[in-house]
Amino acid sequence: MMWKPELTVAAVIEERGRFMLVEERAGRRRVFNQPAGHVEEGEDLLDAVVRETLEETAWHFKPEAIVGIYLWNNPANHKTFLRVAYSGSVQGEEVGRPLDVGILRVHWLTRDQLLGHETRLRSPMVLRCVDDYLAGVRFPPGLLSQLPLEQVEARAAIL
Repeated sequence: MMWKPELTVAAVIEERGRFMLVEERAGRRRVFNQPAGHVEEGEDLLDAVVRETLEETAWHFKPEAIVGIYLWNNPANHKTFLRVAYSGSVQGEEVGRPLDVGILRVHWLTRDQLLGHETRLRSPMVLRCVDDYLAGVRFPPGLLSQLPLEQVEARAAIL
């Protein structure tokens, strides 16, 4: 059996002590998560986090740093997720833009408010990203380099 983690990105956005979160439907539950989602085939990680933030919040996201890279196995469905979380700022809301299916609304919550909803977090990665951000964890956004497929294929041909 091939193990294949799902590659996702998330945006950690903080303004005046409050974090942007989306309330969304996950199965029959209403949960809180950072603006986040799957990286599409051929998509750059930075492009993916900008796209996901816009689709889920109607805000334009400017990634400035990587807060962390997280590997989590969901015990409920045994899926493994590899999340790259970027911090940054939002500028320019597209008022009236429809949000992704399943997104109920956008919230701005403090860490303490987030703790009050801990049973409704989509995964433990949500709070961990906030805590790492508050601890000052920052890596350059270019820490992960994405190579064009042609370069990888050319290199493999040489080996």
